[in-house]
Amino acid sequence: TPGMDSSVVKIKNPMLTDMYQVSTTDFFYPLVQDPYGRIACANVLSDLYAMGVTEVDTMLMILGVSRLMTDIERDVVTTQLIHGFNDLAREAGTNVTGGQTVMNPWPIVGGVAMSVRHESQIIRPENANPGDVLVLTKPLGTQLAVNALQMKDQPHRWQKVQHFLTREAADVAFAKASESMERLNINAAKLMHKYGATSATDVTGFGILGHAANLAASQKAAVDLELHTLPIIKDMLEINAAFNNNWRLPQGYSSETSGGLLVTLPHQNAQVCCSFAPIFGL
Repeated sequence: TPGMDSSVVKIKNPMLTDMYQVSTTDFFYPLVQDPYGRIACANVLSDLYAMGVTEVDTMLMILGVSRLMTDIERDVVTTQLIHGFNDLAREAGTNVTGGQTVMNPWPIVGGVAMSVRHESQIIRPENANPGDVLVLTKPLGTQLAVNALQMKDQPHRWQKVQHFLTREAADVAFAKASESMERLNINAAKLMHKYGATSATDVTGFGILGHAANLAASQKAAVDLELHTLPIIKDMLEINAAFNNNWRLPQGYSSETSGGLLVTLPHQNAQVCCSFAPIFGL
């Protein structure tokens, strides 16, 4: 559906008035060393949460098994990917009921999430009003935090950041990013309903600027979105600067994985909603 994070299709059964199937598909190559597939599951579900869908009926898993690994490596990694994905699906109140597995040079993990909801349970990304406040529910900088950890084993890159970044600080940043990426956006989706969110999107591969621009373009009303006071993982701006703005984090172009929801809220509700920031881990 244009402008939406998920496909929203009206159920054809005439007995199910104003019922819609909301579904999404997503997958990627693992970007962390730990193969436990929680991040991939959170990333798939995030598209439904961006539509205000808090109850997921079922999930399917997409799995690419690496043919370049040894038999032992393949067995260990594949088992962990499946277990982690299933683990977080259960935390989200749903189950993986099928999927597809293929052989591939590199591991791939992702899936499909589906839910049948009444129109009133769906928050479409098109109803923001002038004066609404933008709220972001996860910090930015996950891509840089993953790179920071890798830099520790790459002397030619580490020397560019070692004057301000300790190895321990790189570990802390990566831990913060990992916790953020595997955290479900379900609490944010519930708060969207509680405080009258008018639209939302999740922030992933196109960076916050790309997703905010898409959200603005989806609106029925003529609106501009003004972004400021962004939460960013500690030291990530400095790393970006040390590499000549390679990721363009301050400009909003840096990709995120399983990022937060960017939500528009009525001005009078935004502050009390933000009081729940500890739930988001901010």
